[in-house]
Amino acid sequence: MHIQTIMTSSAWRYVAAAAALLSCRATAQTYTSCNPLTSTCPADTALGMAIDVDFTQGEVNSFTKSGGEPTYGSDGVTFTVSRSGDAPQLTSVFYIMFGRVEISLKAAPGAGIVSSFVLQSDCLDEIDWEWLGADSTEVQSNYFGKGQTTSYNRGQFHEMGNNQNGFVTYVIDWTSDRIVWTIDGTVVRTLQASEAEPNQYPQTPMQVKFGAWSGGDPSNAQGTIQWARGPTDYSQGPFSMSVKTVKVTDYSTGHSYTYGDTSGNWQSIRSDGGQVNGNLGNAGTLTSTAVASGSTSTSSANVPAGGIGGSSSQSSGSSNNNLPEGWVMTSEGKIIPSSSTTLRPVFPIVFIFTLCATLAGSRRFWS
Repeated sequence: MHIQTIMTSSAWRYVAAAAALLSCRATAQTYTSCNPLTSTCPADTALGMAIDVDFTQGEVNSFTKSGGEPTYGSDGVTFTVSRSGDAPQLTSVFYIMFGRVEISLKAAPGAGIVSSFVLQSDCLDEIDWEWLGADSTEVQSNYFGKGQTTSYNRGQFHEMGNNQNGFVTYVIDWTSDRIVWTIDGTVVRTLQASEAEPNQYPQTPMQVKFGAWSGGDPSNAQGTIQWARGPTDYSQGPFSMSVKTVKVTDYSTGHSYTYGDTSGNWQSIRSDGGQVNGNLGNAGTLTSTAVASGSTSTSSANVPAGGIGGSSSQSSGSSNNNLPEGWVMTSEGKIIPSSSTTLRPVFPIVFIFTLCATLAGSRRFWS
């Protein structure tokens, strides 16, 4: 595979619009329902382990849907944009505190259509992969810290083979020291924490989010449409992105993560029942088959923050999705009662947990 990192020359900070809860329309910037740097927020449910989710086997309850109706089949989970307002996505009910996320993904085609894979925290730390449907031979990597967008010199484009004809494996490997982005085993970008701008290195517990949306929708801001290389012509659709598998390893252990203060530094994060970086020793060596030549981003680089565009009616994080007592996460990403849990209370707990997770996941699209 031919992969080359190139400099982002022009893009725009976007304000994206998409369908929201109860079909409301809104325009929003990056948003969180409870920012731990300014408020006292609920603890974040920790993954605290490794899971391997095969979406060809159907949906799992450790990811909640919003913005549309994902479908399941031999290609795994598919996110389809057919008309204005479609922005289907899945969001994990769990968080990781440093870790490795591997996704097998086929990007959506179409001018103005954006496929997104995002790690995002309650205080708006963020690590991204994004694919623009107008060009099947490149992918964008990006990062942001604390939702700050005073400069846009962090995004890079990476040339690659066709990403719309078949599935490609993308990895984000994130530690307190560095972030590594890889494509089919080739390292295309490495960011050292020391290279990031002050207070801009992502270092707080993150959820996993992925889906598709139309940055080129005519109702969007002109900057958004230009960045997405739109406008979108819905008569050429529908436009579909698919994900076969997601493998997530939390490099920390425990049941939940809380912010010990308002610094936003990783050293302030507390793990209930475990240890931050408690699983780092079992992570192993990052597997790569090659390293692509890279370029340093400049102030002209302007890849927008926020992942999938949408409405502020669905917030990021602080969803209080802690697992019910006596329930566990399996290695396949399913939330089930432990062997010691009696069957009698199962159905009420399943209903309440699923309802809470669904409502929390419906509060906003990350933008």
